[in-house]
Amino acid sequence: CRCRPRPSRPCSTFTTAVNVINVTDRAGEYRMQHNALGKVCRTPMLLIALVSSAASTAPVLLGTAGNFAILTKTGISTVPSSSIHGNIGVSPIAATAMTGFSLIKDTATGQFSMSTQVTGQAFGPTYAQPTPMKLTTAVGDLMLAYTDAAGRNVSSSANLNVKGGSITGETFTTGVYEWGSSVVFNTGISIKGNSTDIFLFKMSGSLTVAENTMVTLVAADGSDAPPLAKNIVWQVGGSVSVGASAHLEGVLLVAKEAAFGTASSLNGRILSQTAATLDQAIIVAPQLSP
Repeated sequence: CRCRPRPSRPCSTFTTAVNVINVTDRAGEYRMQHNALGKVCRTPMLLIALVSSAASTAPVLLGTAGNFAILTKTGISTVPSSSIHGNIGVSPIAATAMTGFSLIKDTATGQFSMSTQVTGQAFGPTYAQPTPMKLTTAVGDLMLAYTDAAGRNVSSSANLNVKGGSITGETFTTGVYEWGSSVVFNTGISIKGNSTDIFLFKMSGSLTVAENTMVTLVAADGSDAPPLAKNIVWQVGGSVSVGASAHLEGVLLVAKEAAFGTASSLNGRILSQTAATLDQAIIVAPQLSP
């Protein structure tokens, strides 16, 4: 193979050409497939730009599970009065597993219930169609999102097992982080970036947020807006425990129970494969679109 310079630009060192293809799978993850084409004359800067662009973190798509502030498989309980801004739902367990809400069923359609603690509607599989069918789809989408998040690779080796899971006082920038353990923070942490940055925190164990602890969203230098809760995902292989008066940001994809203590709050969603328990908690679902 010979490197033949073109009149318009000098020929650089031999590099291996790479065919970069963006593929969107069902879960919405962008992957790179590389085809070595042999040695050809290429500018190294082009390859660097292609790889850098493809390496950006893709969002975790929630599908119809994103229509809920809280969606669980085995129940939602509240110690009144909690305040939930968005829909709640359970499936496959019956609607009676939503306790403490004093639900009032809609008599006109029989498809949902209402509560003074919920700015939205409450849905269960024992309600009239199409509610059972929609809940089955939403729970399926929850599981797809969890599997997608759990299967992501860390953005860099520096994002693996940060501080051994004790992340008190840390500041996180955009990317995928992973812990082969539980994660805990006893004082605040910061998530820094802009409104389009994606953050994924995945752990094999549980997530514990201590009492009176806050997650703070910080705008990156030169950015006019901080990260958005809808772009922050916590994939938790164990349970989630948020202490009294603590505040968390982001979407919780949880394998086990999510428990929110007295006067705790979440700007995000609880999507749990078991149950969610609230004690006078505030849950605010972020908008699906800007």
